[in-house]
Amino acid sequence: MAGPRVLLLGGTTEARVFSNRVRDVDLVVSLAGATETPAPYGGSSRRGGFGGADGFAQYLRDAGIVAVVDATHPFAARITANAVAGCTAVGVPLARLERAPWVPGPGEHWQAFESVAAAVAALPKGALGFLAAGRSAGGIVPPEGVGLILRAIEAMAAATDGVEVIRARPPFSAVAERALFASRGVTHLICKNSGGVAGRTKLEAATELGLPLHMVARPARPAVPHVETVEAALDWVAGVANGTAAGGYRA
Repeated sequence: MAGPRVLLLGGTTEARVFSNRVRDVDLVVSLAGATETPAPYGGSSRRGGFGGADGFAQYLRDAGIVAVVDATHPFAARITANAVAGCTAVGVPLARLERAPWVPGPGEHWQAFESVAAAVAALPKGALGFLAAGRSAGGIVPPEGVGLILRAIEAMAAATDGVEVIRARPPFSAVAERALFASRGVTHLICKNSGGVAGRTKLEAATELGLPLHMVARPARPAVPHVETVEAALDWVAGVANGTAAGGYRA
């Protein structure tokens, strides 16, 4: 017999691990569709948007969702806002699973920016920046006299002048990142503060090579309770299922 129906907003490593570890629920995994060949998830799946906050609320009603775990990327602010608004309207509890952000380590010197565009615009003339931001940065235009290498998982349309696109799928070791940066003559690293262990290898490589690092801060999000580990998210869902959850979001 299927358990309570839970909606997981996926797109991160944590979401995938959660989907394969959760038990005694009828899990529906929602993926935005930005990646054409995502890694496998547990549970049933749906792809694409919901049609804003109202559409999200209607989906919760129609699908009989009893709880939502938002494990989207730290920079996917729109879906989080829609999820909060939709859960508010329907009265469905929501918890956000979000990894802790990076903080500068020994020898790391960051310059903080509010957007990828601002971080790229600050590159000095003659620089070759490496931007690990995927397809979301496809429209970025570097300043005159500045080159940019953009890495993405999926194939992208023709790049903007001055931008080279390389296609690769993580994880990447620090050794491989260092070799890539050195062989291509990269002078600056630009990245979003996504957090997580795997993605930090590019920061380590840049530090070892003495490259300046332009770090894009996470966007503001609604003030909802969140957990930072898969284990805590599993405990929260179990609490919702047996009526003992604490700290989840309700209308």
